[in-house]
Amino acid sequence: MADETDIVVCDACPVLCRIRPGRTGACGRYGNAEGALARMDPVVLAQRAAESDSKFVPFLSQAGQWDGSLVPASNTFLTGIGSGTTYPDYKPAPFIVSSRHDNVDMVTVVTEGIFSYCGFKLKIDTDRFIGPEQAAVRYEGEQVGHVTTAEYGSQMLALGGVRHLTGGSKKEGNVTCRMMLALGNKERVELTVDGGAGLSVQAGKPPVINGVEEARMRVGCGSATIGMFARQWHGKVDEVIVVDDHITGVLTEHQAGRFLGMTPSGIRVRGRKSTPGRYFQVAEPGTGWGGTDITDPLTIIEKIDPKVAYPGLRLLMVSTTGEDAAYFELDDDLKPAPAELPEPLVGVVERIGENCEPALVSVLFMAGAGGSLRAGVTENPVRLTRSVKDSLTRVTCGGAPVYVWPGGGITIMVDVSRMPERAFGYVPTPALVGPIEFTMRLEDYRALGGHMDDLRDLGVVGEKGAVQVTRWRPDNPWPFGPDGGPDGGAD
Repeated sequence: MADETDIVVCDACPVLCRIRPGRTGACGRYGNAEGALARMDPVVLAQRAAESDSKFVPFLSQAGQWDGSLVPASNTFLTGIGSGTTYPDYKPAPFIVSSRHDNVDMVTVVTEGIFSYCGFKLKIDTDRFIGPEQAAVRYEGEQVGHVTTAEYGSQMLALGGVRHLTGGSKKEGNVTCRMMLALGNKERVELTVDGGAGLSVQAGKPPVINGVEEARMRVGCGSATIGMFARQWHGKVDEVIVVDDHITGVLTEHQAGRFLGMTPSGIRVRGRKSTPGRYFQVAEPGTGWGGTDITDPLTIIEKIDPKVAYPGLRLLMVSTTGEDAAYFELDDDLKPAPAELPEPLVGVVERIGENCEPALVSVLFMAGAGGSLRAGVTENPVRLTRSVKDSLTRVTCGGAPVYVWPGGGITIMVDVSRMPERAFGYVPTPALVGPIEFTMRLEDYRALGGHMDDLRDLGVVGEKGAVQVTRWRPDNPWPFGPDGGPDGGAD
């Protein structure tokens, strides 16, 4: 049994784990290494290749281990992954490093933020009904978020947040934290929506809704689809109805059909007419045609006017993705009779599909950089906030660019697919742990009252523990660039 003197108390979060030799704390991030508290994961350096070198260092492999030798600072960025934290708030950031880029002295302040005030926004490319707005979203039976306002061609979820982490039961908080950790680390997560669908989501992958994988994001609403393809339908068909849960389009009534001189067909669809050729609420939301609950498109036809329609009238009904299409010709009784889709129309339906982008799940991490983060940068935290708002300080997460929300504080949003693998951790308070970096000119860091006594050269990183090197994503802006524009090459 270990002697009490061999136990170390971890102060990296409020839990204060007592860790025996060779063991780790509850989060798995810190451990007892020969009687000393140590960050168990390596700190990650992201390195751009030189112009003449097309070989990149692989991520998290033996070949990626850094031997501690000097690295070209102009091509290297220190991320917050594996860096450690500033908790209990008064400490300077784990790494405050200097480097030189384009003859300018720069500083990068690096830490792992402990985020209680954080969550994820999910954009799910689909018109399928996933649940009513404001409906509870559940993971392992616990509510972890809700359905929020749908966007053009996408359903949206708001997940996580401080209320679910700390405002409910202990189980709800722990389940929410597990779900957020998995999402942030680009793992697949199974969710259910009250009164709605079962969802399987993963950053950068197609969504799976009720066991069916989505392939296409719609080309537009029914009205937009009419406008885009009206000229290609003209002369090949007498009427086109594009079925859509939000705005169903009717070609001959639509301005596009009128401009082409098309004759009214006399076919009237159900729902509430908005402007000519545009109908709302033609059916209930669902997983059928165009995000409605219908599988037979003829059910949305309210009436056919015998004074206008005529036998032989050619009718195409199609969804906003082109995945569903049916062709009819009116018989002598003016009833739509199914017929084979003529070859000229096949090409236009296929073109709808061609213009649909792949359906994907986008996962955006959103968090507020609070007191511990800002105090780790400067003794006067409000100056950091002002520096960020004045664009003197650039904020990144694992090297990935962030959007800084306007207004007070430093509220950031970042696409997790642009971050390195396994960028997130957790603490059992519960809260999520994520990397954050502040990069600025040395003179600006001095002006905001930075911890100048703790400033070190980039080479000091290797002295504090294991280091691994990953390839810099060439589609991410280089943090040391003058304008933050994309730059994957060498200086």
